[in-house]
Amino acid sequence: MVTIIEDDPGIRESLVRALTNRSHEVTAFSRGLPGLESVVASPPDVLILDLGLPDIDGPALLVEIRKVSGVPIIVATARDDDDVVVRTLHAGADDYVIKPFSAEQLDARIVALMRRTKSMEGTPIIELGGLRIDPRHHVTHLDGNEIELTRKEFDLLAYLAARPGVVVTKTELLAEVWRQPWGGSDKTVDVHLSWLRRKLGETAAEPRYLRAVRGVGVKLVAPEP
Repeated sequence: MVTIIEDDPGIRESLVRALTNRSHEVTAFSRGLPGLESVVASPPDVLILDLGLPDIDGPALLVEIRKVSGVPIIVATARDDDDVVVRTLHAGADDYVIKPFSAEQLDARIVALMRRTKSMEGTPIIELGGLRIDPRHHVTHLDGNEIELTRKEFDLLAYLAARPGVVVTKTELLAEVWRQPWGGSDKTVDVHLSWLRRKLGETAAEPRYLRAVRGVGVKLVAPEP
């Protein structure tokens, strides 16, 4: 099931029609707070969220949703400022698509996000050094303490942890974690790696788990004693 929160009636109706024609079950809301109530009461497979809503600011609604739900979220908005994109991803969005976009592109992103979410559910618990990653429940512990990760931070960490010591290129991460095989911005990966480092208690200058290989990519390793 896909839930859409979009105040523009033309866009909302067009998306409902296009996604329904692509075999998705769709519910749609023109306001944020009723949409939030629906997401909590009946979590969809994916939420499509506009940032320009009449009753609550989109980024604020995103924060409220993330307090109570891990539902995969695609933000669909006309706001294309880099700072807005970064803040939105940091607040918990899994993907970000800028209007205007085609129904085909949105459908591809929905399917990829659903596939990624389902594939993680059957992955066994991963342990590396003081890290313990539970893909099924999206829970991560570091040295016995739970750390709060956004869904995309978690997916990135779990992907690297499933390949300990293997150098993974940013192109591969964009394709496998962000599902953008057609290419994307290395900045997206860099920003999420920076957030991960901070939550793992390290920096690029003083790494513990995340080791960058200049000109190649990044790998996850157990810290040296």
